[in-house]
Amino acid sequence: AAETGLPQARLEGELTRTINQVNLFVRLLRGTTWPKEIVDGHLRQSQLPLGPVAVFGAGNFPYAFSVAGNDTISALAAGCPVIYKSHPGHPLTSEWVAGIMDRAMLQAGMPEGTFAMLPDSSIESGKQLAAHPLIKAIGFTGSLKAGRALFDIAAKRRNPIPVYAEMGSINPVFILPGILNEKGQEVAEKLAASNLLNAGQFCTNPGLIITLQSGDSETFHTHFAKQVKKAVAETMLSESIRQGFETALRQLVIGGADLVACGMESPGSRQAIPYMFQTDGNTFLHQPLLQEEVFGPCSLHVVAESREELLEIAASLEGQLTASVWGNITDKDLVDDLLPVLETKAGRLIYNQAPTGVELSPAMMHGGPYPASTDSKFTSVGVGAIERWTRPVCYQNWE
Repeated sequence: AAETGLPQARLEGELTRTINQVNLFVRLLRGTTWPKEIVDGHLRQSQLPLGPVAVFGAGNFPYAFSVAGNDTISALAAGCPVIYKSHPGHPLTSEWVAGIMDRAMLQAGMPEGTFAMLPDSSIESGKQLAAHPLIKAIGFTGSLKAGRALFDIAAKRRNPIPVYAEMGSINPVFILPGILNEKGQEVAEKLAASNLLNAGQFCTNPGLIITLQSGDSETFHTHFAKQVKKAVAETMLSESIRQGFETALRQLVIGGADLVACGMESPGSRQAIPYMFQTDGNTFLHQPLLQEEVFGPCSLHVVAESREELLEIAASLEGQLTASVWGNITDKDLVDDLLPVLETKAGRLIYNQAPTGVELSPAMMHGGPYPASTDSKFTSVGVGAIERWTRPVCYQNWE
């Protein structure tokens, strides 16, 4: 809590989630479904581990996507040794968890070197790790800039290796006329709570909200603004993240978005005041700056003039981790038109629920088309994450 500024209740919940993630892979390995095998006559396909994996963890999840997080645990479950690059946002927490990992592996009799943490948090050491010839794959959770840098290093190696980078998104939410008329205030309160949760520092934070111009949409924006105005600034994970938040806010203004509401200040360092911006559909479609992620408690509301413009906005979006639709039975035709568009844009499609919260389920997909992630075929949450660290081998005519 001292390192990240995250509240104790949030950290305790995340710790429980991290333990549940470990147990998820325990159950997988004790079951009969892994390794995945295909047998067809004299042919048998199985999975082999790739080799040593370098993991770069997230700053916003010091347990669940960090030293003993899902990337590390899924790679170990696949049979791959792991070198974890310490995150500069929580070095002491990382050191404690790495010590627990070392003791657990010693007690379990695992080979020395199965897991190691590189405590140097410099960018240069990360580059050297990604370029090292013994590293066979990379797992990353963080910003687009850093994830793309690792991807480029891996691609330029003499023997290129896969990089599974989850790099965030703006998680668009389409709120349709029928549900706005039926329960606009309720939807506004739920989405505002999701957007402002823990200073908006979630990769699935609903940062882009699209509605059709109407009296109901104006009422919705009024209710959303009320939630923002009464919200108090919270501590961000680090000073560099807070500065990045401020820079992203300025980009929204440069891009033509108008400030609608802001929250209240609070004492302390690294504080992020909540913000709500708004723009019209035409401006959004012609200003790329408005599609960039704002990592923090901020939402951009886009008001489309017509059904056609709303669909055009959907088609213009880059790759996302999630895309959400809120509607009711009267919105069915528009939902039917939106779904095939959004299927090409996001890894997880949500109906009438907020996107924050990623369930530990075999059916979960946490990834999406670039720039949400570098490989849209794989998830970084759930047991499916293990498949990133193996390659299929076919055995022909072997007993």
